[in-house]
Amino acid sequence: MTTDIMKVYIDGQFVDSADAKISVFDHGLLYGDGIFEGIRLYDGCVFRLDEHLERLEYSAKAVLLDMPWSRQEISDAVCETCRENNLKNGYIRLIVTRGIGSLGLSPKSCKSPSIIIIADVLSLYPKEYYEKGLDIITVPTRRINPAALSPAVKSMNYLNNIMAKMEADRLGYIEALMLNDQGYVAECTGDNVFIYHKGKLWTPPFHAGALKGVTRGVVFDIAESLGVPVEQENLTRYDIWVADECFLTGTAAEVIPVVEVDGRKIGDGAPGKVTGDFLVEFRSRVAKEGTLL
Repeated sequence: MTTDIMKVYIDGQFVDSADAKISVFDHGLLYGDGIFEGIRLYDGCVFRLDEHLERLEYSAKAVLLDMPWSRQEISDAVCETCRENNLKNGYIRLIVTRGIGSLGLSPKSCKSPSIIIIADVLSLYPKEYYEKGLDIITVPTRRINPAALSPAVKSMNYLNNIMAKMEADRLGYIEALMLNDQGYVAECTGDNVFIYHKGKLWTPPFHAGALKGVTRGVVFDIAESLGVPVEQENLTRYDIWVADECFLTGTAAEVIPVVEVDGRKIGDGAPGKVTGDFLVEFRSRVAKEGTLL
């Protein structure tokens, strides 16, 4: 970013980052009642913006949050926020809250939702993690049961993931594997998880607690182009431990190799060739599949 003061989009207006504020009565603050998207900007192109906005719309519908803006209006606001900040590469956080209401749980008092767009430089995983791979660990905190809250909803209520992240951090790990209440692998605290074993890719299904990640979908597309079969099946920790390769996917992570899980080396303990192929192919697509500012 080349400007000294970041501009934040709030309800149709651009304000300096120091003045970017919401009401203490906003139900997004009071109850985590809202939805969000994390989106990447590569070389002046917003990557798969339409897919992110579709997921935002689906999340809004699922939680009965009526958004008064069209997809095109939100798309224009996202691009304009990047332009306001002279940003060519970075991360966009798009947030929609229920809006200002009373202290009660009922959203009936919330008359108008609020939209916030932040576009800034991104703190990526250090380059060394892509070269050497991540060590991760399974933590005690479980993913919320999909019957309680669908993992397809990307809501602002992230305490579940935050607790898992803290547990990993206190043990000296940068990322953590989360299980669902049945003991199957769900996802990591901020990323989807894949393994490669005996010529196939495997990843947890949505009903196991996995987010419908946009980058996850890109990996499915890449797998088809490379002729690699993909299976969505319940996975146990054992399945991860004995895999030939393992990698995580996410907006910030892109495709990042995992070389150790719970003290067990994955494969030969080094980033695998298939993982490397997927990362190369992913990075070749980012400028081709974006919305130009």
